[in-house]
Amino acid sequence: MKYFPFLVACWLLTLPGFAQLKSLPTYQPARFEGDWLLKPVSQKAGIYQTNGGKDLILSNGLVSRRFRVSPNLATVDYQNLATSEQFVRSVRPEALLTLNGKVYPVGGLYGQPEHAYLREEWLDRFTAHPTDFQFRTFTISPITPYISWQSRTWTLNRNQPTGQELTLQFTATQPELQGVAVSVHYALYDGIPALCKWVTIRNNSPKAIHVDQVVNEILATPEEESAVVGKPDQMKKPQRIYVENNFAFNNAMRYDLSDQATHWQTDSLYTSQVNYNYETPCLLTVYPTLGVGIDLEPGNTYTSIRTHELLLDGYDRERNGLARRQFYRIVAPWTTQNPVFMHLVSTDPATVRNAIDQCVETGYELVILSFGSGLNMEDTSAANIGTFKALADYAHSKGILLGGYSLFSSRRIDDANDVIDPKTGLPDKGAFFGHAPCLASQWGINYLNSLKKFITETGFDLLEHDGPYPGDVCASTTHPGHKGLADSQWVQMEMQKGFYRFLNGKGVYINAPDWYFMDGTNKIALGYREVNFSLSREQQKLLNRQNIFDGTWEKTPAMGWGFVPLTKYQGGGPEAVLEPLSEHLPDYEQLMMQYYGAGVQACYRGPRLYDTEATKQTVSRVINWYKKYRSILNADLIHLRRPDGRDWDGILHVNPALKEKGLLMLFNPLKTKITRTIRLPLYYTGLREMAMIRQGEGKGKAYRLNRQYEVELPVEIAPESYGWWIVE
Repeated sequence: MKYFPFLVACWLLTLPGFAQLKSLPTYQPARFEGDWLLKPVSQKAGIYQTNGGKDLILSNGLVSRRFRVSPNLATVDYQNLATSEQFVRSVRPEALLTLNGKVYPVGGLYGQPEHAYLREEWLDRFTAHPTDFQFRTFTISPITPYISWQSRTWTLNRNQPTGQELTLQFTATQPELQGVAVSVHYALYDGIPALCKWVTIRNNSPKAIHVDQVVNEILATPEEESAVVGKPDQMKKPQRIYVENNFAFNNAMRYDLSDQATHWQTDSLYTSQVNYNYETPCLLTVYPTLGVGIDLEPGNTYTSIRTHELLLDGYDRERNGLARRQFYRIVAPWTTQNPVFMHLVSTDPATVRNAIDQCVETGYELVILSFGSGLNMEDTSAANIGTFKALADYAHSKGILLGGYSLFSSRRIDDANDVIDPKTGLPDKGAFFGHAPCLASQWGINYLNSLKKFITETGFDLLEHDGPYPGDVCASTTHPGHKGLADSQWVQMEMQKGFYRFLNGKGVYINAPDWYFMDGTNKIALGYREVNFSLSREQQKLLNRQNIFDGTWEKTPAMGWGFVPLTKYQGGGPEAVLEPLSEHLPDYEQLMMQYYGAGVQACYRGPRLYDTEATKQTVSRVINWYKKYRSILNADLIHLRRPDGRDWDGILHVNPALKEKGLLMLFNPLKTKITRTIRLPLYYTGLREMAMIRQGEGKGKAYRLNRQYEVELPVEIAPESYGWWIVE
């Protein structure tokens, strides 16, 4: 048996994948010289051979990931090329599958003597386990979009991501898994230090296999800190690799609190770590916490969650936020759609047509039939569809889009269709929102089919989906869409994501208060407390700016929405609302300028956009201004000073590719005029020596940048007002 690893290695070298590897171009290390956040990266993603044909490597000039392919395949090198930082200290399998109750590694190499670091000279001595899934061959193709996306709205980036996809193919050696094929997919993007990884399982055997769990990424990374004592949740996780997958929910409006599949675990093999109890969180694993739990029938394919990895080059909050925002623009370009919309509180045909006409007059682009309007998309009767098709046709004839609101989760249907609490066996208050329907119940299946029919036949352009599937489990064994508790979360999640992808293919815009961006949603809330919109307008103005400031560190302006109650919303008196609009024009204008000046759309919820000619002119003036500077207002946002009610606050939009390199928005919450000299950071405008800055549409003045790429800008802002400046 001592010759077995050698014989396996010799046999593997005769397989097609290894001959194919020799035909690849040889890797020539070439690091992108420059800042990828400022200028386009000329190097494209490529797949190469290296180390004399022993290794396969992906690289795009910003990041590289290298695999040793014999005697089995495993990641042995993963670098941020800008910093030369290494993210592999210990070799692990490419994936772990739990099938029919048994764990099977996919790929992997063994024999590393020390797990704090990895030395190149060790690689040739590594061995393979004969019972692991074995690497056979690979394919290379351009990245194929996994969402068939169409856009009917204004969109900053209409291009799907480009790059190269590497598919590594493995077969089983275990007799009980003959006919089961596993593919590990890597998509390396052009122009960004990021890749995506996922796993597919094809059942070519004559019988079903039970997929209990799939771990689609395992990375033994260097630790972030060395703590002698401390529990994993007390210690820092690695900060310079950002991981985002498409298994996220819980209505937090933030990804890191919504993620249900990224796990930083301890590493029992790492026995030389500083922590005495071996509890350093330095092993990245990605898998759905509650498992998969499905039966994969013969001839069918299972696809895992998709894990995106973005390598960061520092710890600066703004820069890392800029990297994440650029990641969304490239990888999920549908998040750059940002139509100008209002929320209408009525479905009365005359009121709807009037709102559409007001949109035409003021430059708005979309009407959303809001919650409380009376819209019922679950009613697919000919009469209901006919009514709303006529309204959609009228809107389209005017160049306006029309959509509406539907509630899914936070409602009770009945005992037969609600989620069953596994602790009690009853449809009681065990769901995320207390009571909730099971999406895989007959009611849930009918609900999705009804919305598909309604949206398709009316021609609606938007779905505002409140309470999308929030991760509820269901212990029912009678619901037709799932078999029991084990598969209930996975199945419902797949149904929800499939529904959103269906809408993407029809060009339907999706607002949803949960983190489904990686599966096609366009917008989520900035994050706010609803009852705050019952407070006075003065309070709302400052609180809204805080929401904007806090909600745009990781999200682009287009990814978040705010709220402006034109009429009463959840309480509050006349001091909280804007109606009659003509009597509160200064507040109405400033609320619009705060949101549009940040590039953020708000839900202007009421029966109309204007009530007098003066109101109409005010709304039109703001929208015309927004559209004139729309590209820079949808660009990256630099956080200058958080609103605190004590002094000025402000933000700076930047885009080095535009004529307007920057747009500065400043606000004065005080009751007295302020005169300040602000140190304005212009690094991300791309300017290096001089900047021309003008206030409003005034005349520009030249400013010389200091060695920190800043200028000293004197400003004056009237009491309880705002100002804006253009940087060229």
